[in-house]
Amino acid sequence: MTAVRSGPAFSVHDIPFSTYGSWFDISPVVAEKTYAEHLHLVSHQNGMHAVLRLVPLDAATGDRADTRVEATPALLSWISPAGRVDLAYESPDTVRLRGSGLGLTISAATQALTPFSGTYFYREPGAEAYVFTSYETGRRYRVTVLSGNVTGAPGTQALGSADRGVSIGAEGEGVWEVAVEEYETARRPYTSTTAFDRVVEAACAAFAAFTDSVAPWRSSATPAAELAAYVLWSAAVRPQGFVTRPAVLMSKHWMDKVWSWDHCFNALALAPGAPELAWDQFSLPFDHQDEVGALPDSVTHSEVLHNFVKPPIHGWALGHLRRRLPEPLTPAQLTEAYDRVARWTDYWLTARRAPGAALPHYQHGNDSGWDNATTFDPERVVVTADLAAFLTLQLRELAEIADELGIPGDARRWARTADATQAAMVDELWTGDRFAARSAAGSGTWTSDSLLDLMPIALGEHLHESISTTLAERIETHLTPHGLATEQPASPHYLSDGYWRGPIWAPSTVLVEDGLRRAGHHRLADKISARFRALCETYGFAENFDALTGTGLRDRAYTWTASSYLLLAEAHELRHAAITAPTGG
Repeated sequence: MTAVRSGPAFSVHDIPFSTYGSWFDISPVVAEKTYAEHLHLVSHQNGMHAVLRLVPLDAATGDRADTRVEATPALLSWISPAGRVDLAYESPDTVRLRGSGLGLTISAATQALTPFSGTYFYREPGAEAYVFTSYETGRRYRVTVLSGNVTGAPGTQALGSADRGVSIGAEGEGVWEVAVEEYETARRPYTSTTAFDRVVEAACAAFAAFTDSVAPWRSSATPAAELAAYVLWSAAVRPQGFVTRPAVLMSKHWMDKVWSWDHCFNALALAPGAPELAWDQFSLPFDHQDEVGALPDSVTHSEVLHNFVKPPIHGWALGHLRRRLPEPLTPAQLTEAYDRVARWTDYWLTARRAPGAALPHYQHGNDSGWDNATTFDPERVVVTADLAAFLTLQLRELAEIADELGIPGDARRWARTADATQAAMVDELWTGDRFAARSAAGSGTWTSDSLLDLMPIALGEHLHESISTTLAERIETHLTPHGLATEQPASPHYLSDGYWRGPIWAPSTVLVEDGLRRAGHHRLADKISARFRALCETYGFAENFDALTGTGLRDRAYTWTASSYLLLAEAHELRHAAITAPTGG
């Protein structure tokens, strides 16, 4: 049996095996920071749930086989000297498995606590098919035997905590094959005329087409581009539940949501090559905008959370998105974007400004996206310069769009508010070498060693040169050999795995790099870009990274990290091409 290989190899301990559009993956990660002994089919509907356990079997003894796991974008394999089991996605809701020399047990991942919970297992009457009905996901998972033999099916129609599952094998050197489908209530019996190898080839072609679209510029100087594309491609899901559009989740590990600033970075990375998908990423949280204009904190299959918000980087993102899309937004799209971002901006200008205040405030670090940054140690309800800077950029983008839409009165109003907000930020919070934070309920101010205090560099060309230069000098003190530490490494509050109290994060890196470059600090911007790209090329696409060692931390398959790599790598490649391009005589 010849395996088809295409695309980058990766470890399923770090990156789940999945396909574009699917709500499930194959992975040993079965809960937050929890790794199982075996690979599982893990669903992300109604939360993250391990549904089926997949265990390769020694054909001679029937015991668990000692195998190694190999994965590329189109094919996952368990391999041993005795044989192999291969798995490929035929469609977003169906996987095919084929084995030779090894058998396989597909069993319920967890036992029921009561007769009325957990997974119910039965054989379909009149068919060589077995169905697992999952209480947790509300879906059915049907195993149809296409060739080979069922060697055991314990627990059929059992209640309570009985083991339940089906084992498949083949005699001698024969080949067995099954299909596993996810569906809701009923489906016609599974049939397919597509050979397994053709299934793999189709998956290879689909991933290759996606990669060629989103990273046509890739070269040997950007060796992680294909894997970054796979992280995005494999984390995409079909519209389902509260997910109103095709969406790229932050991960198909436990961070399986769309947070209302993470989506901006995915939209930007996808824009040139997958513009419709990019527009969907930007728009999705706005589909859940509430009556006062606030965006949700996060959206996933079965919940929309409004307990916090996220920072208003959407004007910054929309401006970049419009420049990166291959075609201008249609008048309808531009009008929709304007109306939605305007309502989001009004929320910050009304609900988040205290009476008589010029500047808005956060109610908690979670609102900033920097959940536990040291800026928020003295108080949580605070006025910060990063918020003022992002809001200023959003106001300026609204002014520009209003002018394009022929609404000059709005354009003047937004521009005046932008000027006033930036002036108040400097007047009230600039200390001379950084920005301070202030209590929203009083006049007390403080500074910290958090990179958050320096984020107004995102204003770029709109900052006075003396301020941007001073910020750039302080930003450089956060730069380790691997990238920008979110807490100054010499700080007594620095923590190597402290979330926003030290580790390197993708969004802060992109925002700082972009602001520095627009402010004319190209040398430092180049250095930051190069170090972050090298970090991803060495340690992958983790949620964040140890600033001193580079080690990937937390969720190891984070899409905004992959998108940030693609953004910085593309820009580097284009700058290099511009430098090396021959000039005319």
